[in-house]
Amino acid sequence: MTDGWCFIYDPVPEPVYLSLIISAYNAADILDKNLPVLAAYLSGQPFRYEILVVDDGSNDGGETLRVCERHQCTCLRHEHNMGKGAGIRTGMSHATGAFRIYTDADIPYDTDTIGVMLYCLDTDGAPMVIGDRNLPGSSYFTEIPRVRRISSAFFTYFVGTIVTTDFFDTQCGIKGFRAETADVLFSRSRINGFTFDVELIYMALKRKIPVRRIPVKLRNQDRSTVRVFRHGVLMFLDLFRIKLNHLRGFYTT
Repeated sequence: MTDGWCFIYDPVPEPVYLSLIISAYNAADILDKNLPVLAAYLSGQPFRYEILVVDDGSNDGGETLRVCERHQCTCLRHEHNMGKGAGIRTGMSHATGAFRIYTDADIPYDTDTIGVMLYCLDTDGAPMVIGDRNLPGSSYFTEIPRVRRISSAFFTYFVGTIVTTDFFDTQCGIKGFRAETADVLFSRSRINGFTFDVELIYMALKRKIPVRRIPVKLRNQDRSTVRVFRHGVLMFLDLFRIKLNHLRGFYTT
């Protein structure tokens, strides 16, 4: 009798193709309502994906974590509220996908936008893709409250004229990156608040990283955590911090 042997097939796990990142603050109910929409779209795609939700210090008794568990998402947590920029940066530092997209908790834009972004990033090789609500084919500004529409238009015009030069929609809540581009930009990002979007585009322009813009269509508009006047002042102050950070060499080294 001879000793036998058996071959155990242990396949290498398929690499993650897409990491989708959401930063959320006291938004468990919004996530609970909208994560199924996102999961339904992604589960029908022929690739492996991960959804990373960063709980940015919510005081909801752990409800955000329970929602993530219910919808099979990875939940990362800040002990204290640090800002959307900090939340997205944390998510990006834990992402493993070849392509990385971040959006808002209410999944504000048609899920087909994700497919368009992936086509630009993968097939076309674009290093960075951003939604632009001003492009032909977009629908957004006619469907939001008037005060927010006016304040957004003023801020984006100021940013596009003074900071990012002709990029007039920096705040659209969906942006995508190839992994190597995300590593470069988010390892140098310093703005924790809502103006981190401006910082990312500013860094990309200074580093001569091409930025592709695509139209977006509004799918949903849940309550916003942006307070027009209070956050508006902070966002304008952050614009000067971005300029100062550039002068100090933080973005180009």
